[in-house]
Amino acid sequence: MIDLAKLNDNQKDAVLSDDQYIRIVAGAGSGKTRVLTMRIVHLIQDLGVFPSKVLAITFTNKAANEMKNRIQEMLKEETSTPWISTIHSLCVRILREDIMSLGFPRNFTIWDGDDQKTIIKDAYKELNLDSVVYPYAAMLDYISNNKGANISVERAFELAGSFSADKTKAEVYAYYVRQQNALYALDFDDLIIQTVKMFKKHTEILEKWSRRFAYIHVDEFQDIDAIQYELITLLAAKDNSLYVVGDPDQTIYTWRGADVNIIMNFVKEYPSAKTIILNENYRSTDAILNGANSVIQNNHNRVKKELFTQKKSNVKITHYASPTDLYQAAWIARKVQELHSRGMQYHDIAILYRSNYLSRPLEKAFIEERIPYIIYGGVRFYERMEVKDALCYLRMVTHGDDLALRRIINKPKRGIGNKTMDTLIARAREKNLSIYELLKEEIPVSGKAQKTLAAFVEKVESWRKLAQGGEMEVFALFEHIMQDSGYQAMLEEEQELDRIENIKELIDDVKEFSETNPDSDLDEYLQMVSLYGDREETMSSDFIQLMTVHAAKGLEFDTVFVTDMNEGIFPNERSMNEGLQKGIEEERRLAYVAFTRAENKLFLTEAGGFSYILQRQRTTSRFIKEIDEAYIEHMGVSQEVEKGMYHSSFHEEVRTPSFSERLRSAANISFNKGEAVVHDKFGEGVVLSCADGFVEVAFSHPYGVKRIMAGHPTLHKKSEMN
Repeated sequence: MIDLAKLNDNQKDAVLSDDQYIRIVAGAGSGKTRVLTMRIVHLIQDLGVFPSKVLAITFTNKAANEMKNRIQEMLKEETSTPWISTIHSLCVRILREDIMSLGFPRNFTIWDGDDQKTIIKDAYKELNLDSVVYPYAAMLDYISNNKGANISVERAFELAGSFSADKTKAEVYAYYVRQQNALYALDFDDLIIQTVKMFKKHTEILEKWSRRFAYIHVDEFQDIDAIQYELITLLAAKDNSLYVVGDPDQTIYTWRGADVNIIMNFVKEYPSAKTIILNENYRSTDAILNGANSVIQNNHNRVKKELFTQKKSNVKITHYASPTDLYQAAWIARKVQELHSRGMQYHDIAILYRSNYLSRPLEKAFIEERIPYIIYGGVRFYERMEVKDALCYLRMVTHGDDLALRRIINKPKRGIGNKTMDTLIARAREKNLSIYELLKEEIPVSGKAQKTLAAFVEKVESWRKLAQGGEMEVFALFEHIMQDSGYQAMLEEEQELDRIENIKELIDDVKEFSETNPDSDLDEYLQMVSLYGDREETMSSDFIQLMTVHAAKGLEFDTVFVTDMNEGIFPNERSMNEGLQKGIEEERRLAYVAFTRAENKLFLTEAGGFSYILQRQRTTSRFIKEIDEAYIEHMGVSQEVEKGMYHSSFHEEVRTPSFSERLRSAANISFNKGEAVVHDKFGEGVVLSCADGFVEVAFSHPYGVKRIMAGHPTLHKKSEMN
């Protein structure tokens, strides 16, 4: 019997309930992962359900791995394990087994984002289109939306009618689909779409898969879209148990198809469904949680719940209002240094913002203050240039597809120019072959290019023989290819030390995969990589983390700063304009997610001054005003243009940082070339120039020349210091 001692009453009910349909509304920090894993262990350990009859669907590989590890730890004596995977990984498993029913081979190729963009670029070249007029991202969204809405190429042309722009987009869509069919390729949208299509077309295949699972669990149910929901309901059929976990208050991905109404209407779809609300928060203090609650309760389309916590604290949410974004960043940087000097690790602090562009002043401030930081969610491991190059070399061994060949044919440089590639592409299309198949059959160019291509084919064929012979382990073959191709030598010659380290890390990754899956082959590794887009990387040093609120979903930190809490920025003006009431409710959910990332301290900052993005003066976000005054303290100044002066918008008893007072006279501060100055951080320096409110100062090594706002509170005239 599993140990339920550490669970509260609602959590126990969620673990033990035997209803066929169950909706768990799990508030932020309410222990939903613990409940979900214990539920699965309860089914297997206490009720004797065979593990392979249990399916759990998550939406990131990180979440899937965390759940697997927890369950394996609790089921030490079990030899088999339940199905735990992302929804895309599940569809790959299903399609590899049965996609032949749709006319596709089992070893179909999975396109990632870069592959898709390459195809779009090819279409633009053939159709003579300008990427400025038709941005790549917008075109890929158009294709994805059409697929999601089940709009065929033919129907897209019908809908375009006489509108030339829409007809052009339909032509790109047609080109994209033709290339997919020619290469037997599926993108991420297709994995789910084709699985649903196959289930509807071949009921015997659907019955086979629905019989495999008796208990289906779906995590982050608030984030699913219509096609994902259709897949889940098809698998659930009539007899299976369906257990969904999510929080309508944390639906923040409607821009990519998530529909909050799916979790809201679950009890309408399944009238006998039981709803259990997990409303005890184990993460945040009462001030943070109550402040967040007072904001989210302004939304109408939600399951009403009032989260509570046992973590009592006298520390309120701090709202800091700064005159400009530069001063906001400087204040945050100094506050971070203050916290760090008291013993807090940088990685326990997160800076959250609504949009990526808002990181610029923050990064500058952190560089000035020598605060180590990273942009969380930057270039991911498998998306780095050298990693994708190396994986394309492996694809030459397994598939030899055109996209892989074109990416690496000149890495290292082999002198294969655009004219040669155009000749190969045209000839391959003429003979209905892939470029590599053509090269094996004939090389339709002469001279040095012909010899180079023949040597390339010879190498690839030698790698294929090694792979097919099974004489080398997968990781050893990969290492051999990196050396034999000249790719690693190219990086060494160019002294690309970071890239070389990434290649070594990738070799270790292949080795780990081979050891974990001894019966696997190279193709299976590539399938795993194509889906494994959010590999967790370990930081070796202590960094503060900067990220968008969307990237922070699912994370938690001791201390959180949410910056630029200004109307039009957060809430985002474009989102509000596009969705009206729905838009503001989504933005409010996003604020709720941001606030509840904090465990012990939450700072909300705003910047005054003119915004070039908004083309107006910045004003305080409505979300600040919605926080119950019992849980928030106000600091700083609010910029109000009144006879060219700043004044405090808060009560006199609220403390105002001393530097804000200096700002009032900043416009009158000027420096002369050659004048001696002193900076609080950089020490003594000499003025090189002063213009447009900024001063350039030469400081001693290691700081060098710095450009600083003339009225910055850290900069003083040396004469004033004497």
